[in-house]
This record gives sequence, C-alpha cells and structure tokens, in this order.
Amino acid sequence: MPRFVIQQHDRQGEPRHWDLMLEQGDGLKTFRLDLAPAELVNSQAKATPIEDHPIRFLTYEGPVNKGLGRVKIAEKGTYITLAREDDSWELELDGQILKGRFSLTRLTPDSWGLRRD
Repeated sequence: MPRFVIQQHDRQGEPRHWDLMLEQGDGLKTFRLDLAPAELVNSQAKATPIEDHPIRFLTYEGPVNKGLGRVKIAEKGTYITLAREDDSWELELDGQILKGRFSLTRLTPDSWGLRRD
C-alpha cells in the first residue's frame, strides 16, 4: 500500500505549516496544509499544491531550506485511493492520528481543501 506522511515545517520568519506527502510511484505528491493532523479530524484545511518531493522525505526529519528551516514527522501511515478525478481525490487514510475517509477537493485553480468525510 502507498504511504503518506505529514511533516511539521518550521522556518524562520514564516508561520508553521504542515506538508502532506502522498507516495506516487518514485515521488511524493505534496500539499502545504495550514492545520496540524489533530485539527484535521474536525476541520477543513487549506491544501496548496507545492512541488513534488523525493521519496526519501517519507522518513526524513531535520534541517531544510539551507538550514533556515526544520521538519519533523507529525503523522504517517498508509492510504488507499478510493477515487481520483481532475478536481478531487478520495482517500482512505490509516495513520496514527488520521483514520478514515478524507477528500482533497479543488476550490480554486491554485487551492484545494482537505477534509474528513
């Protein structure tokens, strides 16, 4: 089963955010989230697509951005794609915190929402 990870991302001069990374072949489809994993249980997060990441980020914790930031794993597990279209992605997450059905839905051309179904 494909894996997922959510990394807490702290960078000097920027608000904390979280990166949701979904294993896709030899890379990670990545979305920047404005909520922590525990908050996703009852709320919708803004999910902004960002550049895909290398597969090694599934387990990486440490410095990033030339030492200006740091990431640590906040959540991890496996997932199943239930349905996928251009503007939506239905997932079944099996993580330590996030368990169950979640939807990634395009809200605008550059913004998506992640919510629990």
